[in-house]
Amino acid sequence: MIEVYPNLFVGSQDDEAAIRGQAGWFVVHACKEPYHRHALGYTGQGAPKQHPEYLLAERPGRLILNLVDVAQVSFIAPIIVDTALGAVDRHIASAKVLIHCNQGFSRSPSIALLYLLKHTNALGSQEPAAALAAFRRLYPPYAPAQGMADYVRLNWANYLPPAKS
Repeated sequence: MIEVYPNLFVGSQDDEAAIRGQAGWFVVHACKEPYHRHALGYTGQGAPKQHPEYLLAERPGRLILNLVDVAQVSFIAPIIVDTALGAVDRHIASAKVLIHCNQGFSRSPSIALLYLLKHTNALGSQEPAAALAAFRRLYPPYAPAQGMADYVRLNWANYLPPAKS
């Protein structure tokens, strides 16, 4: 687990297990297995598409995403990422926030990168190459799968902070 910004941590499911049950944390589970499956209780390959929590499940102290590490960006719903960023922003002033995925290489750091881009000046640049280099200094294990890398690249402009007038 690495703190990439005050109160914002990125890591793996092992890191989540290490803090589970501790007070003062808000957790974004950025992985379907086993968190989303457990929260909804499904046993088949995927959650029932008609379920009201098909994409996202909110529970006290945590947000559970139905997010898999895939090669095709089309399988990553923007509402999942946007809801995660909103949850981080709502909780970061009052709690430590951990964004984690299974291994801590792709989904969770991609969400943290977009949070830093949208809500802070921690990356020192909004230009993609410079900002990605700055993020890799903060979080060296960042190694996004093709789908997450494409999501970040294709949606970069959507996460830039509003222009100051």
